[in-house]
Amino acid sequence: MRALLQRVQGATVEVDGVPHASIGRGILVLLGVTTTDTDASIEALAKKIAGLRIFDDAQGKTNLSCEDIGGEYLVVSQFTLCADLTKGKRPGFEGAMRPPGSEQLYLRFCERLAVLTGRPVRTGKFGASMVVALRNEGPATYWLELPESSQRTTI
Repeated sequence: MRALLQRVQGATVEVDGVPHASIGRGILVLLGVTTTDTDASIEALAKKIAGLRIFDDAQGKTNLSCEDIGGEYLVVSQFTLCADLTKGKRPGFEGAMRPPGSEQLYLRFCERLAVLTGRPVRTGKFGASMVVALRNEGPATYWLELPESSQRTTI
């Protein structure tokens, strides 16, 4: 699984011009499900994100979790995180899991994150064309890939 985490002051998702989900201060998770992902991937990534200390404390140190600040989570499925850009000019998506398997893993990840954090987890609309707006705090953006890829590309 691949996740791009953004520490936000707020984030929203619209589908067909209609508000679908929104959060205040918290973490926006853009989630890519790969062909090799399993329930073990869900557990590893959800555990890593739960309690992740990426918010500033009173001294300005990144020492507080989303739970510590009473923050919220918004998880949006984004298969383009699984794109292969190593060949040519057009992304390849062979590494992205197809529905319905990817949707099931996405939903199970959201459920598991909610259980582990004790916080509500809002979601995008799987498979829809969405407009995601955010106010990145910091800016602070983090990349997670679990299990870690052995195919690191150096440019």
